Amino acid sequence: MPPRVSDVMTAQPLTLPLDATLYEAARMMRDEGIGDVLVTFAGRLCGVVTDRDIVVRGVAESRDASRTPLGDVCTADLTILHPDDDTGTAARLMAEQAVRRLPVVDAEHRPIGILCIGDLAVVDGQRGPLSAISKAPPNN
Repeated sequence: MPPRVSDVMTAQPLTLPLDATLYEAARMMRDEGIGDVLVTFAGRLCGVVTDRDIVVRGVAESRDASRTPLGDVCTADLTILHPDDDTGTAARLMAEQAVRRLPVVDAEHRPIGILCIGDLAVVDGQRGPLSAISKAPPNN
């Protein structure tokens, strides 16, 4: 049986509220060496913003990063996981939705983790180049 999502996810993902700015998200990503931040409203997951979102939906559209709220650029139509889902389900959802990361939420829809494609590569027995790449530190 495949491991559960809670066994391999990154727990305590970084979050910002819906009204935080692109600038705040970009600084958090830089400082923490990550490529995404979960967006919340009243503590519940409502979106995800990636470094690519900031570039494509923010900078490329000449938005003021210090004034543009994450709600204007984040992806709100999310596929989510629950901690008891198995990693096989997660892999299937990633393939079906063509995404590289999935937020993990509790019963109240509060973010408790994030599962990235690299997490699944490591679960797959440490084989192949994706596993090695996934374990490498980020290139700041």
